[in-house]
Amino acid sequence: MNPLDEMFARCRSEGRAALVGYLPVGYPTYEDSVAGMLAMVDGGVDAIEIGVPYTDPGMDGPVIQVAVDQALRGGSRVAHVFDAVRTVSARVPSVVMGYWNPVEKYGPARFAADLKAAGGAGAITPDLIPEEAAPWIEAAREHDLAPVFLVAPSSTDERIAAVGRVNRGFVYATAVMGVTGARREVGSRAEELVARVRAQTHLPVGVGLGISNGEQAAQVAGFADAVIVGAALVAALRDGGPDAVRTLTEDLAAGVRR
Repeated sequence: MNPLDEMFARCRSEGRAALVGYLPVGYPTYEDSVAGMLAMVDGGVDAIEIGVPYTDPGMDGPVIQVAVDQALRGGSRVAHVFDAVRTVSARVPSVVMGYWNPVEKYGPARFAADLKAAGGAGAITPDLIPEEAAPWIEAAREHDLAPVFLVAPSSTDERIAAVGRVNRGFVYATAVMGVTGARREVGSRAEELVARVRAQTHLPVGVGLGISNGEQAAQVAGFADAVIVGAALVAALRDGGPDAVRTLTEDLAAGVRR
């Protein structure tokens, strides 16, 4: 089984949703980013999205944009991502989260081989669609990795079905239309989207974009298989370092367990 399958099976046996946290590699430094990831583990995450810094993060809001820009200016590269995966995956399942261009430049087959060697479970590619992903899907299958594609409230049933056929691990459902970033309320269409995805696939469904506290995490955990948190954790690392990341993660983890 892929580590993600094992993780979701464990969470189901405990009668709860999984908590997945995101941080980009290299922000504010490489050492700080890994310390933040390990703080998330100590705080109770079930899996970690390890962000690949990229020069044009068009789907991300200002918090993550500023973070990845600083990471790149500090010298963060794909090789550092694999180093972080190697450290984190010894504790919890890890998937990389990144735009397609760096993967394509690195070479899909080489990227998959190096990700697997580092202990990674898969990769989320937010700007790649299944119809244009044949090289990556093939490389992921060869190395037993989970290719994870996104669906949104605007996705048609046909699009959701296409994603369900090729995804492994889980389906990433974006709760709102727009860029990433913590919000006061979870998108009202999130629960409807999860139901639509479940009508097309038996894969677990994770909901992300906008979740920033334990109360919101509990709300999403009531209808989704995974609660995914990104910008709020990046802001916590920015404002209070790994200790703040651990404190926020503990609140989020308590939320998914309520």
